[in-house]
Amino acid sequence: MKHDEREPSAPDPVDVRLGARLAELRGERGWSLGELAERSGVSRSTLSRAERAETSPTASLLNRLCAVYGRTMSQLLSEVEAEPEPVVRAADQPVWEDRAAGFVRRSVSPPHGGLRGELVEGRLAAGADIAYDRPPVAGLEQHIWVLEGALTVTDRDTDHHLGAGDCLRLRVWGPTRFRCPGPGAVRYALAVVRP
Repeated sequence: MKHDEREPSAPDPVDVRLGARLAELRGERGWSLGELAERSGVSRSTLSRAERAETSPTASLLNRLCAVYGRTMSQLLSEVEAEPEPVVRAADQPVWEDRAAGFVRRSVSPPHGGLRGELVEGRLAAGADIAYDRPPVAGLEQHIWVLEGALTVTDRDTDHHLGAGDCLRLRVWGPTRFRCPGPGAVRYALAVVRP
């Protein structure tokens, strides 16, 4: 739900836990909001609002923070959930949504501290366009398998146009961008392997 649609006194519980975890990570490093702003390229006010759950963080914001903290987005999101079980039922798979960007992310196999891989389902609305200025972890291996629709993935300066059934394998070293050209939404599986 968009921040402006919620009552100010009723922030989303996931945003509250996520904000607390972000504040904890910053505190563990002894950084001020100003230091984190310099490292991440995100304004102090935006960081403060995210930590206090006054706003729901966007995918791009979380990606920048993950890069600073050396985590994948799934790792960060899993840290605000309970320890994952070996079998994760569909109804129990954590879902995170960036409504403003038209992006829904389901952690199909939430990450575990002893494992390097994870599986994510992504859904982008027609016309959605999400840009990441850096990988959350340099050299991250990704396998992007389009299940329905069409997806354009830009890895640095190279565009990859994918249709249903196509799979792109890459190691992420620089900026990436995910776009759904339409006419309908796209649904894809993303296998992520930490280096």
